[in-house]
Amino acid sequence: MLQWPETENTVLLRTDFSEDAAWALLSKAAQALSEEGFQANVACVNDRVFDGLTLEHVVALARKGSSGHSFAFIADRLTLTDPERPVLVVELSDAPGRTFRVIPSQMWAVENNLSLGNMDFAEFAENVDPDGVFRGFPKS
Repeated sequence: MLQWPETENTVLLRTDFSEDAAWALLSKAAQALSEEGFQANVACVNDRVFDGLTLEHVVALARKGSSGHSFAFIADRLTLTDPERPVLVVELSDAPGRTFRVIPSQMWAVENNLSLGNMDFAEFAENVDPDGVFRGFPKS
């Protein structure tokens, strides 16, 4: 039976297995230290049992699990084929299934702030660019 990965860190779940080189680059970029010295605390899950999982299946599976995480990162086909590698961020608690995308260099901001409760999902979702991708907050 398919089960949600149990991990202390936020899950970065691969659901598309068409681009191995892209996944390797994404995994590295997702865990890289930012210019500000921060890092996303993610568990990169690269298991073919999750191949082809839809957003609905991901949400249902995560909600059955006991990880307690309020969100997850998903590496789907768009993530692995788009040059920017926009990772899907999925809300699992307040509004399960709500999404936005984030570029790997900003995953630390999403992960750190959502995990610590410094910000909520809506604050990021409402600050995406017109194409639905979060690329950081505007510099003031």
